Parts: sequence; C-alpha cells; structure tokens
Amino acid sequence: MPAGSCSSGIRGSPGPHTRLPGEGAGRTSGAALFSVDVAWGARRQPGGHRPRPLGVLLSVHWLGAGPLRRWRRGLAGPPPNWASFSETVEPPIKSEVKLDKLGPMMWRPSLLLLLLLLRRGTQGKPSPDAGPHGQGRVHQTAPLSEAPHDDAHGNFQYDHEAFLGREVAKEFDQLSPEESRARLGRIVDRMDRAGDGDGWVSLAELRAWISHTQQRHIRDSVSAAWNTYDTDRDGRVGWEELRNATYGHYAPGEEFHDVEDAETYKKMLARDERRFRVADQDGDSMATREELTAFLHPEEFPHMRDIVIAETLEDLDKNKDGYVQVDEYIADLYSAEPGEEEPAWVQTEREQFRDFRDLNKDGRLDGSEVGHWVLPPAQDQPLVEANHLLHESDTDKDGRLSKAEILSNWNMFVGSQATNYGEDLTRHHDEL
Repeated sequence: MPAGSCSSGIRGSPGPHTRLPGEGAGRTSGAALFSVDVAWGARRQPGGHRPRPLGVLLSVHWLGAGPLRRWRRGLAGPPPNWASFSETVEPPIKSEVKLDKLGPMMWRPSLLLLLLLLRRGTQGKPSPDAGPHGQGRVHQTAPLSEAPHDDAHGNFQYDHEAFLGREVAKEFDQLSPEESRARLGRIVDRMDRAGDGDGWVSLAELRAWISHTQQRHIRDSVSAAWNTYDTDRDGRVGWEELRNATYGHYAPGEEFHDVEDAETYKKMLARDERRFRVADQDGDSMATREELTAFLHPEEFPHMRDIVIAETLEDLDKNKDGYVQVDEYIADLYSAEPGEEEPAWVQTEREQFRDFRDLNKDGRLDGSEVGHWVLPPAQDQPLVEANHLLHESDTDKDGRLSKAEILSNWNMFVGSQATNYGEDLTRHHDEL
C-alpha cells in the first residue's frame, strides 16, 4: 500500500476504546488490547467518542475474545504495558502508573472496580464535567496551543507549540540558542525533503509539518501497538493478523463458539473488517502504518468520514430505519430508572437535538446531519499558523521560505534557554 494521522479520554494506550458485549453504549470496534492506565490527560477515541471523566482518568482497552479467554482462565500474565515510541527530536518523558508495577492481587480488584464504575457511567446523570451529550461523540479539533498568540509582546510560545508540538517545545526551551538553531536547521531540511525537495519551504510543506507534529501522539500509539499486530514482522499488517491478534485464532466455522453472546462478537468482527477495507486504500488487504492509523483513528482522515458516520448511526439507530430519532439520541446517554422523572438536563438535550442537531427540522437525524454533529466543520488551524509563520519570515516576499529566512527568525519557530528567559522578562515587565 502507498504510505499516506486533545479531547477527553486516556493517553498512552493504542487502539480504539471498546466495550464488552452488552456493556452500555459507545464504541464497539474490537481492535484493541487490554490495558489499564492511570493518567492525567486525554486520549481521543475513534469517532470522537470518549469515556466520561472519573476524576483521575482511567481507561480499559479490551484484549479481544481469544486473549480475554486466556486471561479469564489465568493462563495469561498481566495485560501488556504500552510505552509510547516517540519520533521527536528528543524523546519526551512520560509519567504513568504502569500495570506491571502492581502485583496481580492489586490490579485485578482495581479492574473489577473500574468495570463497575464504567457500567454505572452508562446510566443516570453524567458527570457535570462531561459537558453536553453531543461532546461524548463529537470529534473536536484540539487547539495547536493553549498559550496566547501574543507575538506583539515577544511571546512566541503559541508558535513554538504549534510548530514543534507541546512536548518537543518544552525540550527546546532547555537548549542553548546555538543548539536550538542547529536543530531547527535539520527540521527545515526534513520539511523540504518531505515535499518537493527544491531547497525551499512552501506554504503546503509548512502546513504539512505542523499537521505532522500535532498528530505525533496518534502515530506514537500506533507505533507502540505495531508489533502486536504485525506478527510476521514484514512491515505491514494484514487483515488476518489484525483479526487474530484482536479476537484470537479460530478454525473456520467455529468463530466465537466458546464465548457468551457470540453474535455480538461476530457483528464486531464484521464491523472491524469493513473499517479495515475502507482504510486499505489500495485494496491489497495489507495495512501500512498510515493505513493502520486510519483504521485505529478514522476521525483523523477525510476518507474515513463515511465509516465514522455509519458506525455512529449503527450505534444509535435501534429501530434500523436509517435515522436517529430523538428518543434514540437520548437513550444513548440516559437510561431512566423505573418511576424516575426525566431530569432537566435531559430536556435540555432534547432542545439541543431539535434546535442544533436536526438541521432540516424533520424530527430525526440522517447521515449528513450525523456527520455534521460528530465531525463538525473546523478551521484549518495548521494552515492558519503556516500562513502566519510565512508572512512573518518571508523577507523577500516571494511566497516561500528559504532556510536562511527561517533561521534568521528562528526564535519565532523554536524556543531556547535565551528566548524562554526573554519571555519571562517580558511577562514580568507586563505585571509591573
């Protein structure tokens, strides 16, 4: 195949977030491994779905039918511990509570407690921090940086984080000006090589680089999972490899004969295969890293948009009429107890459905409306920032950047000990 990617969730574990059969509503793709991480932060899920916050965020990623059976029988050790592989200039330092640091008597009870918490999370009122119902499924593009865009006062932190990514920007802040400029020079060469290699950095090449750095965490998670799926180590992941690694090995005609609710598992398998075929753009049944990334994170790829919409419709459309009715929409987040009065926040969600989701006002959501909801149009932030950097650095106004132009304006692109100190002085002066 030709090689061609934070909202709430958990960072650091690869693969889609998957519920066990019968466990509430949400993502149903089975292509994930089982891990329990405790971390402050966020991890996006395919389709923009995410678990509701539980204070300190925890995530459960399912091994799949085969490994899950072995785990239940006590034949498998603790679930694998995923450590992100970084392709940054300097590998970032991560602090996580790893499962293999806990004894088996500690993580098994914790896992049971977590499953109970997640099951309860599918009923009743969600956490106030969870936001509106729609936010649980909506893929919101994260800002390039949380820092103010304040170039006029000599604060280029926004530009640094947009150009490098937040973790790498922190690393550059610890470098000497000389080392920071040297590394920027190597990045410029890399940007040009990734484009047309003509010795100049175009707007398109600059935008592509910014997009690349902002999606680094996604590629890291795929890299961490790669060897689990690429079992024959040929540098590609075939559908058979992915299926077997996720669901276990079965003889033909015996799929899921030894698990409860086999039909649900079969539907999950068919759904994963359909998504794989869409991600497999050249149709050879073998996924490159880019194509596996599209499978695991379809919301990041325009050509996967239709599959995200189709899966969301399937999750919500209980009567199978091809639409999401308001009661189906509400049922995805709220399950009333017998005799319970519908809370005010549910009434608010009904109004949201009527006023903002149902664009053509026919009382239901079709595929187009579901797409507008879960994958809303967003500003091309990398393009906006690329235009800004080009405008500020293109001294000869020829619409492209030379290496010399970028290095002469290096402190806008990257930080160093000196620029970090200068920004501190500026902030101190403004406070006086």
